[in-house]
Amino acid sequence: MDTEEFMWKTIYEKLQKQQSVEQQEHDQRIQQVDGGFFERFGSLLRESAEIAKEQEQKEQIECAEQAAKVITKIEEETEEDEEKKVKSDEENEEEEIAPSDTEDNKADYIAVGWNIDDLYLEILYEILHNVGCDVSYDIGQTALFSYIQDAFKMSNEKHEELLAKAEQKEAPDILLNVEIIEAKDIAPKDSSGFTDPFVTLYLTSNSSHRYNTSVKTETLNPVWEEHFALPVTDKSIEDTLCLEVWDFDPAESVREKLGKMFQVKGIKGVRKFVKEVAVTATTGQHTNELVGMARIPLKTIPASGMTMWYSLDKKNKLTRQGVVKVHLAFGSEKNQQVAAQEHRHLLRILLLHELESSQVSPYWWCGNFSGQAEAIITQHSVQSGLTVTDVALSQFAVYSSIHRDHPLNFALFSNLIDKLIKPIQTMTVSEEEAKLFWDSVKRLLPSCFATIRKIRKKCPNEKATLKMIKEVLKILSQLITIDPPENFNLFPANLYGWLSYAGEGPNCDINATLRDAISQGASDWFNYILENNQTSDNSEEGKLQNMLKIIQLVRVDLQRAIEYYDRMFQEIMNFQYAKCLYILYQVRIATMVEPEVVTMCKSLKTINYDWNCFSDSEANEPLALGTKLFELYLALQRFVVLGQGLCPADYESFHIRNFYDWFHGGVTQWLDIAVFKALKRIEKAVELDNLKPVDNTVKFSSSALDTLTIFHQIKIFWDQLNWPDVEGSYTFIAKIIDDICRCCVFYADRTSQRVEGLGDRVDVYEKRFEVTSEWCLAINNIDYVRQSLKPFTDKLGMEDVIQQLSELKSPLDAQRCQHTLNNVIENSIDTVRNKIIELLETVTNKMSPAMKRLLVEGAELFSQDSNSIDKVMRYLDNNLATLHEHLSEDNFNRILEIIWENLAEILSDLIQSNIDKRRPPSFFANLRNTLQLMVKCFKQSEGDSECDQLKKVEYLLFINGLETSELIHQVHLDRWREQQNIKQGPFGELTVRAKFEGNVLFVEVMNARNLHPMDSNGLCDSFVKVCLLPEEKFTNIQKPKTQTQNKTQFPLYDETFKINLTSEQKNIKDGLLLFSIRDKDLFGMNTQFIGEAFLHFNEIAQSTESIESHPQLQLPIHRPTNLNTDLMKALESRQGDKLAKEFVKKFKQKMVKETN
Repeated sequence: MDTEEFMWKTIYEKLQKQQSVEQQEHDQRIQQVDGGFFERFGSLLRESAEIAKEQEQKEQIECAEQAAKVITKIEEETEEDEEKKVKSDEENEEEEIAPSDTEDNKADYIAVGWNIDDLYLEILYEILHNVGCDVSYDIGQTALFSYIQDAFKMSNEKHEELLAKAEQKEAPDILLNVEIIEAKDIAPKDSSGFTDPFVTLYLTSNSSHRYNTSVKTETLNPVWEEHFALPVTDKSIEDTLCLEVWDFDPAESVREKLGKMFQVKGIKGVRKFVKEVAVTATTGQHTNELVGMARIPLKTIPASGMTMWYSLDKKNKLTRQGVVKVHLAFGSEKNQQVAAQEHRHLLRILLLHELESSQVSPYWWCGNFSGQAEAIITQHSVQSGLTVTDVALSQFAVYSSIHRDHPLNFALFSNLIDKLIKPIQTMTVSEEEAKLFWDSVKRLLPSCFATIRKIRKKCPNEKATLKMIKEVLKILSQLITIDPPENFNLFPANLYGWLSYAGEGPNCDINATLRDAISQGASDWFNYILENNQTSDNSEEGKLQNMLKIIQLVRVDLQRAIEYYDRMFQEIMNFQYAKCLYILYQVRIATMVEPEVVTMCKSLKTINYDWNCFSDSEANEPLALGTKLFELYLALQRFVVLGQGLCPADYESFHIRNFYDWFHGGVTQWLDIAVFKALKRIEKAVELDNLKPVDNTVKFSSSALDTLTIFHQIKIFWDQLNWPDVEGSYTFIAKIIDDICRCCVFYADRTSQRVEGLGDRVDVYEKRFEVTSEWCLAINNIDYVRQSLKPFTDKLGMEDVIQQLSELKSPLDAQRCQHTLNNVIENSIDTVRNKIIELLETVTNKMSPAMKRLLVEGAELFSQDSNSIDKVMRYLDNNLATLHEHLSEDNFNRILEIIWENLAEILSDLIQSNIDKRRPPSFFANLRNTLQLMVKCFKQSEGDSECDQLKKVEYLLFINGLETSELIHQVHLDRWREQQNIKQGPFGELTVRAKFEGNVLFVEVMNARNLHPMDSNGLCDSFVKVCLLPEEKFTNIQKPKTQTQNKTQFPLYDETFKINLTSEQKNIKDGLLLFSIRDKDLFGMNTQFIGEAFLHFNEIAQSTESIESHPQLQLPIHRPTNLNTDLMKALESRQGDKLAKEFVKKFKQKMVKETN
């Protein structure tokens, strides 16, 4: 994290944690200006939104956990658990869930006119002649007689009469229905290791009447699935069903047997193969071999039938020879239609009796009759010869009829439909039976859809409720797979008035009806919420609070739908339940909220203000709707985000997704009010600022922190809005940035006004300015706010918005927008920076008189003991200490630069004015010493350095403070430095050698090349004169010169000079050798200056070797070219100095241009 970028935020959070009572009082006084406007719409609004969001998440987690527990229990519950249900507390909800819009029962499909006596007689007859093992062992005939008498409400006399008739009737003809399903692990009987099995079955009472299955070749696990019906002629004896499994031995010759020799497996196989061949060869017989058999007593077969595995045993074999699976059931040959009608009537009577006697709760009974009723029903279905489909259809018809008055468990219907789907789809039932089925479905569906519509009137975390919904959905998913008869109207308009179906033909669309039921239920629930949450507070604040509450209740309903029901609807019906709810809710919420919000935003009052003038009346103008308007915005924002997750494909078509447009006027108004209140708060913050650091670790005061707090709160508000529209975001961000920049400039202006006049001191002796900590903190405050401006604008999300604009429009448009915003920011930063510089310059200007006085007095009195200088130095030292202590490091360095520049200007004026006054060099030397003393005072560390202009001024003081001879030598040194940059001498080159040997200087002038021609013939008569500089240090030294070399531009001098020096002369600092090359005229009377070259003493080696061993030095011959240097100006200014005048004259003569 960038320290500079988040400095203000870190400080803000730190201070928030360590607020003192004094700080709290300060904050309260600041917030009184606008009633805590920024806190209410910034951090407090965020806290409120976060609390609401956390509450929603907490409710979501709790809801998800409860749903997971209930759903897990449902998924893990077995059928055995269902039979052990305990009554739930649903007695009071029968009226709520049961369908109210049911069809009048004009003609019950069960013949109510059926002769009860005949049915009763038939049941008594079946009890007397029961089949199967059920009644014989578990329930006696007496108990069944007693139960049936109670169920049919028969008197004792009537019961005895009908019982006597039943006893006189002949026993019924009963069939034993056997299905041979499969066998496993049959013992191998063939040499190949396999068997060719078939099954023979018969009753021991009629062993001559045998039935055989087909042969399954070469297998040990045959599958037959073949059916047989064996008449049971005498029930009084203990009859037994025998099952024999045989290995079929086909009629084959010896040759054919031998052809299978290679199929033999194992030693046992070989033995069997040899035996088969021998038997075939000797007898020619082909006998089947018994694998094993099973015996099943008929008394062990229940009336309802059973499917069992039986072991195959064989005499003299200890291990079993395999197992066989069979299905056994009793049946009769009664008329099917009559039997089915009897069975439906019986079911109705017995079920009503069971419900009445056991007081079963609504939606609880799931098909479990008492033992007596179960036995009676089973005997009737068996002895009537009813199929599984007949029984299931009868149950479905009767149960759906009774369900209208006494709701039964929906699992009962889903199980029955599951049994009936295949017969209905394959049309294995008659047309009348199909019609009976669909009429029953028609009676059942209103209850199913009523359950879905009124799903919210049940507690969703109850296991029974979820199971009820799950079974209803199973029913609907099963019915979708079946096509109803032609022209059959499954959803008549008189029963389903809430349907949106507008077709002319019959309506059988279950999916569409499900969607309408869910939508209608949600609409009813929304209306219920509206009716039960009406508010008596008709103010705008009250309306907003009420809408917030309604949205929250809707969200809770959606959350429950997601956690409890959505997965169930999708898995069973492939229907997105939560999505359907959201689609309806978003329309209803948009319809409710949009006109109210738009009206409220339009009614907001616009605030007009002048940046430089505020009225108290405007300052007290509150935002009429408080924070509730934006709390509603945030609630809608979360609602829309939820919809984006639930309906990603349809989200773009939702009207509510543009909810932010409704608030556009409100946000614009808020920003206008915010900038107005920001200016007022800034003004108050500057007024209350005591200009003391808020903390020992920082160098700014309270007003800077208060100003940044305003910006931070505005950013919080903007972050909360999370404005979705790119163009709208750019507009608002541009306005926020512009307003914040103006606030920064405004703060800088007010802060600078705050410190005007501070530090001015007047007494009887003088008027002076003293730097105060207030000035320093004011400067730091402005700079602190300036530094936060760029990071603040970056955190507003400007870059993301520009990127989105580039994608939405074009990169060029985005670039223009970026450029516009950058210009606004940069201009504001520059303005504030200039204000800082202006304040720093003000401080410097106020210190300037003292600095000027110090310099002048120092120049005149430096060598004397002066209290005045000490006083001024103390003044400067104190002020600089204050600046260093209280200014930030950047601002201190900045003010030092300004001080240097200001000091340079003062010195420039002093130098020029005193040169005009012909001050002696000592004045300038003293001025320079005073300046150095002052600079030393200003420098607080080794790293501090003065500006280039001051260095130049100090150099001017240095050269003007030199004596004339010293100044002349500086000119020579300057000429030597120029020589270092000359690649090729314009007037030729001079070759020399030089060395020091002790205090003796040896100079060898060797030759010159390309000398500039001085004669008319283009040649030169040259010689070289050697001078030691500075001249005043070598007055006792004779200046040697070479012989004249006539008429040549390439003279060979080859002369060596020995010059004796003192040790002081030899070690003189910046000593120079000047080689002056001159031309002698024809008569030897005058010489002309060709050029000169310099050699620094530092370039001359100390050596005892001969000079010939030293390297040759090629020195460029050159002339002075620039008279306009600081050194020459200083010499020219000394008009009364003869030495200076002579030197300047000769210098100018050397500059004369060559003649052609």
